[in-house]
Amino acid sequence: MKVRKAVIPAAGLGTRFLPATKALAKEMLPIIDKPTIQYIVEEAKKSGIEDILVVTGKGKRPIEDHFDSVPELEQNLKEKGKTELLRLVEQTTDISLYFIRQSHPRGLGDAVLMAKDFVGNEPFVVMLGDDIMEDKVPLTKQLMNRYDETHASTLAVMKVPHEEVNKYGVIDPTSETKPGLYDVKQFVEKPDVDKAPSDLAIIGRYLLTPEIFTMLETQEPGAGNEIQLTDAIDRLNKIQRVFAHEFKGQRYDVGYKFGYLKTSIQFGLRHPEVQAELKEYIKELGKTLK
Repeated sequence: MKVRKAVIPAAGLGTRFLPATKALAKEMLPIIDKPTIQYIVEEAKKSGIEDILVVTGKGKRPIEDHFDSVPELEQNLKEKGKTELLRLVEQTTDISLYFIRQSHPRGLGDAVLMAKDFVGNEPFVVMLGDDIMEDKVPLTKQLMNRYDETHASTLAVMKVPHEEVNKYGVIDPTSETKPGLYDVKQFVEKPDVDKAPSDLAIIGRYLLTPEIFTMLETQEPGAGNEIQLTDAIDRLNKIQRVFAHEFKGQRYDVGYKFGYLKTSIQFGLRHPEVQAELKEYIKELGKTLK
């Protein structure tokens, strides 16, 4: 069955970016001139995803507004001949997006469960907004290609420094069935550093079969007293194979302050409007920091 749908959980409180996220959705924080969630939607589009469900929460209405048409703005840009800006604005409205609200933040697993009716009996992709991924073939498309081979759930993983494994869900691989594709014995949510089964961490892209909803409906709270998607995937792995696909591209973690700053600088260094000035500024700043 073709993978057509994606789910983007965006109901978190964004506490790591307070006070900015007190009245602004974390997913709307811009990388230069584009909100982070737009990068996720663009990856889905490039991968061939047809329909996207965004799971939102209180204070997340700006996400819906961003992907909606604004006739007054578009007319103003037309009249002033600002065709390039008009093109950028129109790009945000040319995909089918749906929205559902998670009334209480009970964890990633609960947010994904909200998508059960939207997904139906189809395989689907879960895309987290804290990770911006870049590669010649979009990571979501890589997972879709793996599904075409295996017809099984497949998670994206990436090697991380061992001392950071307690921040992630981590896999316990049993074998590498194909280059970069692992059979998995167990999925462990945020293990202690000295007990982590590997350095291969789950990085925010999942291709799941609809049987995951059966697991989520009966999943007990785990780490943080929340319904953990990793725990449900581990249970799913006991009744049908779940694979891990190792991502070799570039990952930008915008879920914490320093990662967000690094990403902004790296993207700024290739943005045609600011790259020259930013390079010069960094050079001059470097002289003052010696």
